Amino acid sequence: MGFFDWIQGIDLSAVRFVREYVSCAFLDFVMPIITLLGEDGIFWIAVTILMLIFKKTRKCGFVMALSLIFGLLVGNLTLKPLVARPRPYSIDTDVKLLIDGLSDYSFPSGHTLACFEAAVSLLVCRYKKAGAAALVAAFLVAFSRVYLYVHYPTDVIAGAVLGTLIAFISCHIVNKIYDKVQKSETL
Repeated sequence: MGFFDWIQGIDLSAVRFVREYVSCAFLDFVMPIITLLGEDGIFWIAVTILMLIFKKTRKCGFVMALSLIFGLLVGNLTLKPLVARPRPYSIDTDVKLLIDGLSDYSFPSGHTLACFEAAVSLLVCRYKKAGAAALVAAFLVAFSRVYLYVHYPTDVIAGAVLGTLIAFISCHIVNKIYDKVQKSETL
């Protein structure tokens, strides 16, 4: 048994455990709603657009926009097809899903990626309260993806780590651009 087979076995056991021991009527109702916060990044795109409108929040809006674009390119358009990991319900075909099945691959979780990019962007831009709330939402969305049997734990962990890294990189890039613009304005 290779390393990836071992990880796959642990991941499959984890989603099965959640399904068997954590599942309940309340979560069956709530998790499909919570997961919508990461759906195609639409919520976070809307927040980003709002932040870009106002001068006071524009810089953070640029950080979020850059993060979401990088996440789309790296996570959804590069890693998902490259890794081509089947979703848990593709392995356990007898599982009744609470949401519609998806046509793309599992690794990394795009919902988790977008949520962590947005939450960490808010935090690094010093919007502590909004960032903390967004981080709680990001963790809930990550859990919802495992609960809903559409991602493995390593998919959401990778999405969270990648989203965090992308947000820090985006913040660094935006800060460099802002510094150059400010220097050129003073000359």
